[in-house]
This record gives sequence, structure tokens and C-alpha cells, in this order.
Amino acid sequence: MTDLFIKVKVQQQQQLPFVLYCKPNSDRIVGLFQQNDRLYFLENFNEIGFVFAPFDGDSIPYIPQKYSDVLVEKVTISDFYVETIITDSTDEQVKNTFERLVQKGLEAIDNNQFQKVVLSRKELVDLIDYDLDTVFKKLIYNYPTAFNYCFYHPKIGIWLGATPEQFLKLNQKSLQTVALAGTQVASNSDKIYWNEKEKVEQQLVTDFITSGLVGKVNKLVVSSPYSVKAGNLWHIKTDITATLKSEKVIAEIMIAMHPTAAVCGLPKETAKAFILENEEYDREYYSGFLGELNIDFATFRTQQTDLFVNLRCMKIVGKSAELFVGCGITKDSIPADEYNETVNKSMTMRRVL
Repeated sequence: MTDLFIKVKVQQQQQLPFVLYCKPNSDRIVGLFQQNDRLYFLENFNEIGFVFAPFDGDSIPYIPQKYSDVLVEKVTISDFYVETIITDSTDEQVKNTFERLVQKGLEAIDNNQFQKVVLSRKELVDLIDYDLDTVFKKLIYNYPTAFNYCFYHPKIGIWLGATPEQFLKLNQKSLQTVALAGTQVASNSDKIYWNEKEKVEQQLVTDFITSGLVGKVNKLVVSSPYSVKAGNLWHIKTDITATLKSEKVIAEIMIAMHPTAAVCGLPKETAKAFILENEEYDREYYSGFLGELNIDFATFRTQQTDLFVNLRCMKIVGKSAELFVGCGITKDSIPADEYNETVNKSMTMRRVL
């Protein structure tokens, strides 16, 4: 066991907050270990630390760099291979409930309440021989192109994830983000075909992001959509770059973009109200955002922010794992297909359990 994972054990025993993470395509694991058990909240986005924002709510927790120890370890991804067995996750009652929710969303779209809504569900998986170190290493091995993390706070709980989606990356005044939507299971074929439903969903996400940036940035550049693989799934991705007019607009941009159309819908406020009223469970930190705020902890360079949307994630509760999965609903959605999409997405976390 390395110094990093020894420190994790100590923090758990003392019930002190910590976060472990490995950035996409990185060979370094960063550990941030808070020295007390206080729950800190952002006040103005000028703080330095690791952010863990919820889907809904104005209070955004973070682990401050000022009150934390930082450890960075280099890893060889191939050393982290662990045998994986995936179990079937189909439950007829869960399937029927989710399909009814999707149908309700479709009816709201037909009534012109919104163009798109992202609906989700929570799936419970019993844990057998669960070990945090092993699960985190499985995440890194299986999903090297994702942002892999394990976040713990005694007042929040234990969360793990492998998210494929950048929320916001800032390097002084340089801004990068992505629009990510559309999902299909990876096959042996090199040719990826997208139907109109996925293309429309992707364009809605792209339009949402660019409209939120207008007036706050210069030199806005939007790439053509392209296919990208994340674990066992393909998505459509669009890269978006810009230059901030002023560093004072960072908070405005984050507020405008969160939650994104990729996890909420369009128009945002109407879709969000529908989600909160109809999903019948608390998303908590699923589909929020997380990551480094105003610092790169591997190099300790300041004025660097690297945030990701909290997708493909789970919360550990006792001897169970709560898996969070969702999908974008547009006028062309088919309830049974959308349920199957959530099953495919749940495999991301099932593979490491």
C-alpha cells in the first residue's frame, strides 16, 4: 500500500474529509486531505481548493487548500487491473416506473413546457467485499480517459465516479468547455451512426452553452460535432473555447452554465422545476460539478480551474451503492430505449463493484 492510500485509511478512521482524483489521460493521482471535519462553502468562487457542487442549491461545499495536506503519486495504469464481473440490472418495476416518468416528460414537451429534459433514476447495488482502494484503482484502470474521483466528507458521505464530461477549464483568461450528448453502446464496428434524436439533443446542449457565454467572452470558437468513446459508450462531443472578457465574469459563467442542458434541459429553469417535482428522489451531488478551483494541485500553479460534471457516479451507503443514471428526453424519445440507455450507463459503475 502506497503513502497515498495509507493516508486515505487514516482519514477514514479519523472521519476527516479527503478527495482522491486522477484527471483524464493522466498518470498522477492527487490526494487532498483536510485537517479538520468542518464543512466549508464557497462565497465568491475566488477560493482555492476542490469543489463538490450539488445539482440543486446555492451552497457549494469545497475542501480548502489552506486547511489540507496534498499528496501526489505517479501511477502505472496497467498495474491497476482487477478482474471484473458484471451482473444484470434489469428490474421490471424500476423499468416501468422510469418509462412512465419519460412518458410524462414527453407529454410536457408536446405541451411546449420545454424542448428537452434530462430524467434520471437511482439504482441500488449490494456491496460484496467492498474495498475503496480496489474500487478506485478499478476506475483508473477501466476509464483512463475519464475524470476519476473518490470524495469523502463525514457530513456528505462517500462518492465515487468516472465522468467523461468537462464542465469548465480555465487557464487565466483562456476558457475551454464541451457539449456532450447522445449515447450508444460501443460495438466492434469502426463506423458510428447517429440518428436525428441524438443530433438534435447534442445541438441543444451546444446552443445552451454558447448562449450562456455570449457577452462574457471574446473569440468564441465552436468545433464540429464528433464521436468520442467513454468506457463502453459512444457520445457526440463539441469542443468550445473562448477568452474571458474579465476574470470577474467567472462566477456569472458558472451560474449561467450550471446545471448544463446535458444534465437538466432547455429552458433550464422550466426543465429543472419538472425534474425536482417528478423524479421523486434527491439527486444530491449527481449532475452537479466537481474539481480543482483556482489551482492545479499537481503543479501548484494558481489561476487554473479544472471542473467536471458529476456523471457516472455513485454514493456508498452502508453495505450498498447508490448508482445515479439519466438520459436526455426530446420529442423523438422512446421510453423503452431511454430506460435501456440508463442500464448501459449504470454498467460504468457496476464494472468496478
